[in-house]
Amino acid sequence: MGKLVVTEFLSLDGVMEEPQWTFKYWNDEIAAFKLAELRASDVLLLGRVTWQGFAQAWPSQTDAEGFADKMNSMLKYVVSTTLDKAEWTNSHLIKSNLVDEINKLKQTINGDILVGGSCTLVQFLIQNNLVDEYRFLVYPIVLGKGKRIFQDGTKTTLKLVETKKFGDTNALIYTPDNS
Repeated sequence: MGKLVVTEFLSLDGVMEEPQWTFKYWNDEIAAFKLAELRASDVLLLGRVTWQGFAQAWPSQTDAEGFADKMNSMLKYVVSTTLDKAEWTNSHLIKSNLVDEINKLKQTINGDILVGGSCTLVQFLIQNNLVDEYRFLVYPIVLGKGKRIFQDGTKTTLKLVETKKFGDTNALIYTPDNS
């Protein structure tokens, strides 16, 4: 059974939008963590905006580590009610019955189903208890405004599974605490 993993770059105040502010903190350890995360994943599940950005950027990318090759070749699902087709290699549309479709996907996939960016989709997944694991790279910056991973009124209890330190940045890995 597949595990749905939400992976996000977050400021200390929970902002996940437009993560260019993370660039100055990027280092080899973070790059290795993100590469290992991608290699362990079988599927990308993305919202339309994130998928369109990735579909525009990744097909022309190359790198010695194989990150771009994995991004371009892996199975991808894009959640959208407005797209008519998904032309990026191995991309498929989910247009309706999102909870049922994601549960079917979890039943058919053995590895990780990785969700990055995709704020609206992530909030839907949280509200419908579909997330199996959260991986947050938390950066030492307070942005004060922007889209946050948890909307006002969202209540969820998480269990810390692991932490990793990459300079001033921390990776925090949580699972939902359903007790």
